[in-house]
Formats: sequence, C-alpha cells, structure tokens
Amino acid sequence: MSKSNILFIINPISGGKDKLKIPALIDAHLDRSKFNANYSFTEYVGHASEIAEEAASKNFDIIVAVGGDGTINEIASKVMQQHKILGVLPFGSGNGLSRFLKIPMNTAKAIRVINDLNVSVIDTATFNQKSFFNMAGMGFDAHISAVFAGNKSRGLSGYVKLGMKEMLNYKAQEYRIEIDGKEYLRTAFVVSIANSSQYGNNAHIAPKASITDGLLDVCIIKSFPLYKITLLAYHMLRGSTDQSSLVEIIRGKDIRISRVADDAIHIDGEPYFMGKEIEVSIVPLSLNIITPAYES
Repeated sequence: MSKSNILFIINPISGGKDKLKIPALIDAHLDRSKFNANYSFTEYVGHASEIAEEAASKNFDIIVAVGGDGTINEIASKVMQQHKILGVLPFGSGNGLSRFLKIPMNTAKAIRVINDLNVSVIDTATFNQKSFFNMAGMGFDAHISAVFAGNKSRGLSGYVKLGMKEMLNYKAQEYRIEIDGKEYLRTAFVVSIANSSQYGNNAHIAPKASITDGLLDVCIIKSFPLYKITLLAYHMLRGSTDQSSLVEIIRGKDIRISRVADDAIHIDGEPYFMGKEIEVSIVPLSLNIITPAYES
C-alpha cells in the first residue's frame, strides 16, 4: 500500500506554547506505515497560507495545521482550493473548531486521530469573500481580537484580563441585519456568525450549530448591564445561550450586515478592519478534514 505524503505546518507562537519538540512527538506517534511526514515552521503572519499554497500544489495529500483557529484558517483556505485533506493538531488559545470536532487536546491522541484517517466533509463560509471555518463576527469580540493581537500576554488568562478591562468602556452598536431576505434592526454588543458552536475553551455561543447543515447561526448578543456578564458566561459554558434572554440566534444561508462605520471584525479569531457593509455566505460541504472516527 502506498504511503500518503503529509506536511505538518507548525505555528511556533500560537497559544503561547513551545512547539520545538513537536516533530519528535509526531515521529513517536505517527503511523509510518501510512505516512511520509514533513515539517515546516511558520515565521510570520500569513506564512502558513504561503506554505500551504505551495504544498497543496505539490505532491502532499494531507496538510496538518499545528496551531489554533487562526492557523487553521490560513491553511484550510488553501487546502480547500486544492481539494486536499486538512488535519489538525490543536495548539491555540481557544481551539474552537478542534473542540467542536472533538479532536483531542492531548497531542499524542490527536496524532492517533490522524493515523485513523477518518475524513469528514464540512461546511465553510465566506465573510466579504474571505473564508472562515469556525466563527466570524463584529462588535466587542472583534474589538478584543484587535486589541489582543498587539498584546504580548497570549493565552486564555491574558485574553480574559484584557476583556474585562476593555468591557468597561465598550458601547453596543447599531446593526441592520438581513438574513435570507428578512431584515432585523438590532442594537448589539456582539454579532457573531457561527459555523461551529463555540468560540473556544468550550464557550458555546451557538449550542445547536452544525457544520453539515448548510446553515450559519447568526448570534446577536444584546446590550446588557455589566453585572449580567457572569450570567452570559454561565450560559456560554453550559451551552445554553439559546435559552438566554441576552442572546438571539437566527439561522440562515445568506447574510448581509450594515453598521454605522468602518470597524474591526474578526475571522476565526484573527482581527481585520472592514467597511460598513458585510456579506456572509455558507459554502456547504466544501472542506475535507480528518476527525475522530466517531464524529460524523
């Protein structure tokens, strides 16, 4: 049986975790009867995308993202275009998509998932023509992503500390949201477009989201007094935001959002700056990805 050529693209700074020993760990657990392994470390923002584009056009069957949702985004965008297979070893701050897919956070176990080579086909989406795979949006979470990008304290604790500080001054914004032709006017703290259910760290904003239903969950976190932040966090961690009066969830395929000014947005947790008009669309069953065998 011929072996599959597999490339591990390693983001050395994602999640604030040292990854210099990752190749040795992979060597120890990867099934060498199935795979010829190669490794590449990223050196700057956007480098993972460049490596993946070059690799996908060569004789690599599987390209593995070693990092978080942002690293997955860079690599998956190219893997999808070339109709290759994506693998994931979770090493980010939140690992939203990996957790949703039940890919183990333990690296040795995640490598064994790759050994099993169970390939699922999942939905992806576009946000002003830029692909995303887990979550995209605007409002406070995008503001925090933009501020956090320049902060040296990576990881969950740094994110939480920064979030609490910024929350004191952030004001809810006005949005006009059109979902499959129906218009909604909302004052919102956050507008998130969810493909999977969670941001990461098991904080679920769209608990009933599916990556195979051809729909996106538009999650509107309403303006709320600061003292209710613990209630919102409780619902997210419990996976019950669909039962919270603080959150409205509307499903659809084609979404248009208008806001009062150009501002920050995030795509799979990475910050960007975009205009007032946003268009979001689902791309059904468009990415081949390795998942645990029990995950459909």
